[in-house]
Amino acid sequence: MSDLIVVTYPDLYKAGEVVAVLQRLQKQYLLEMEDAAFVTKDDSGKVQLHQTVPMTQLGAVAGAARGTFWGALIGLLFLNPLLGAVAGAAVGGASGALLGKASDYGISDDFIRSLGNDLKPGTSAAFVLIRKATTDKVLAEVAKYGGHVLRSSLSNEAEAKLQEALSAGTMPVGAR
Repeated sequence: MSDLIVVTYPDLYKAGEVVAVLQRLQKQYLLEMEDAAFVTKDDSGKVQLHQTVPMTQLGAVAGAARGTFWGALIGLLFLNPLLGAVAGAAVGGASGALLGKASDYGISDDFIRSLGNDLKPGTSAAFVLIRKATTDKVLAEVAKYGGHVLRSSLSNEAEAKLQEALSAGTMPVGAR
C-alpha cells in the first residue's frame, strides 16, 4: 500500500527541488515512488501543476507494446508478421497515448489542483505517493528543505515524526 504525503513550502521553487531530490533518491534505490508532482501558485494567484512523468508517454509505450504483440499475431495469420507488428505498434502507440491522456494514474490531478488553489500566493507544494522508503536516509535529505505537512495518509505518529524532521531542518544551525 502506498502513502500519500503533501508538503507545502514558503516559496515557489522549493517543492520542485524536493521532488527532484526524491527522484534522485529513487534512482539510488532508497525510495520507491508510485507518483510525484508539485504545484506552484505564483504571486498573481495562478496555480500551475507540474507532473514528473507525463502519463501520455506511459500510455503510448504500453499501447505500442500491446499493438506490436497483437499486430504480429494478426500478421502471422496473414503471413506477414513484420508488417502486422509495425502497423500494430503504430496503432497501439496512438491509442495508448490517447488512453494515457484520458486516464489519471497515481495522484488525482483534481486533488492536486484543489489543494493548489488553497495555497498562499508565492508558495508551492510537493505531492508524493510512496510505496516504500529507507526512512532515515530519505528524511535526512528532505529535512534540509523544511516544509509543512499539509496532508498525509501516514499514521499520526509517523506524520508527527516527519513534521518534526522538516521543522528541525529549517532551523538555523545555532538554534538546535
